[in-house]
Amino acid sequence: MSIVIMVGQLILGLSILVILHEFGHFLAARAFGIKVEKFYLFFDAWGISLVKFNYKGVEYGIGWLPLGGYVKIAGMIDESMDTEQLAGPPQPWEFRSKPAWQRLIVMLGGVTVNIILGIFIFWILTIRYGESYIPNNEIKYGIVPGKIGLKIGLEPGDRITAINGQPVVRFEDLTSTKVILGNTDLTVLRGQQTLHVRVPGNLINDLSDLGIDQFISRIPRSKFAIDSVFPNSYAQKAGLAKGDSITAVNGVKIQFFDQLQTELQKYSDKQAVLDVKRNNVIKQVTTDVNKDGLLGTKDGKPGIGAKFDEPKEKTIKYSFFASLPIGANKAIGTFTDNAKGLGKVFKGEVKFNKAVSGPVAIATMFGTHIDWVRFWSLVGFLSMVLALTNLLPIPALDGGHSLFLIIEMIKGKPLSDKFLERAQIVGFVILITLMVFVFGNDIVKQVMKR
Repeated sequence: MSIVIMVGQLILGLSILVILHEFGHFLAARAFGIKVEKFYLFFDAWGISLVKFNYKGVEYGIGWLPLGGYVKIAGMIDESMDTEQLAGPPQPWEFRSKPAWQRLIVMLGGVTVNIILGIFIFWILTIRYGESYIPNNEIKYGIVPGKIGLKIGLEPGDRITAINGQPVVRFEDLTSTKVILGNTDLTVLRGQQTLHVRVPGNLINDLSDLGIDQFISRIPRSKFAIDSVFPNSYAQKAGLAKGDSITAVNGVKIQFFDQLQTELQKYSDKQAVLDVKRNNVIKQVTTDVNKDGLLGTKDGKPGIGAKFDEPKEKTIKYSFFASLPIGANKAIGTFTDNAKGLGKVFKGEVKFNKAVSGPVAIATMFGTHIDWVRFWSLVGFLSMVLALTNLLPIPALDGGHSLFLIIEMIKGKPLSDKFLERAQIVGFVILITLMVFVFGNDIVKQVMKR
């Protein structure tokens, strides 16, 4: 059932984005009196449709090939490669009969709607929920770096006070794009010493393999107590109970949960002696440790749930109109951050296979249970990514069509139909190749994580 929920959310989210994107082209075409022949969610390759109907001269339908969607605009060289219509003289209601500036607006209609949708979603979410964050100055015990953080020089308990010289107000900023895109200077307070740690420009390569928590945990360093003990676990067999505190592992004193994890890792598939504090009395218990360095089961299931001494979140509420610039900034920030990431790929700082995600990765982002806040946040995020992707100057994408129209406007005459046909074929081959690569890359990443 969880897989069904995950896939269902993916299909719903992408369908919303595709329909509204194509609706942008549809509206712009109609506004200039251009005939639209088809409006499809997914592709009806070889003329095969799951559902279709005609309304006011337009065929609406759902195709069987889930690779996006399209509107077929009369007199335009597009993915349908319908060259028969172009053989006749131009008609006043055709795309090719309109001025270049009107055709450019039609081509940018989908991207425009995606940007408006992204801003709208983030605006509504801001109105409803405001902004919640953990104040960085209330972090008592510093950060918990993972393997990536340790590699670049961070240590458990470090307090990061500034990013590129700007004071850190929100703890969440430490894992924001302003840091993980790399080439960033972190001001670190370690004990009484102030240090500077450089985040490399290729950090995304490691993040793609290991995840953001292996850079800096999104939970600050914290003291803890056992909140629950799972059945059939080593923790239960050792007699641990809710409310217990573990104060030492084989004589090594611990205060924080990350210290417990670090010490237990040393005894994977072995036994360890724990000092356990219960009702202010310390007693020692011997427990097995599984291969993952946890007090769970032999097959890797968890053993304990912990209650952390976490700082309280701060929530800022905004009025209806004050929420608009906040939401717009989030949306535009998503667009520019992804553009910067793409720039790193072209510069060679980040490997292409590490930077891209496809349907499998996106489905896992939606998760296996329904969370509407997360769902709409992801739809808003993906809407801005779709806008950026469609602006790429690849033939068959909106950006490719727009580039050719801009060249036409500069030259003062259109490019030849033959050139546009060939460019469309090349662009379509590029897109199919990218889709196959991205899908395969997703599968490899999922296999590697297991």
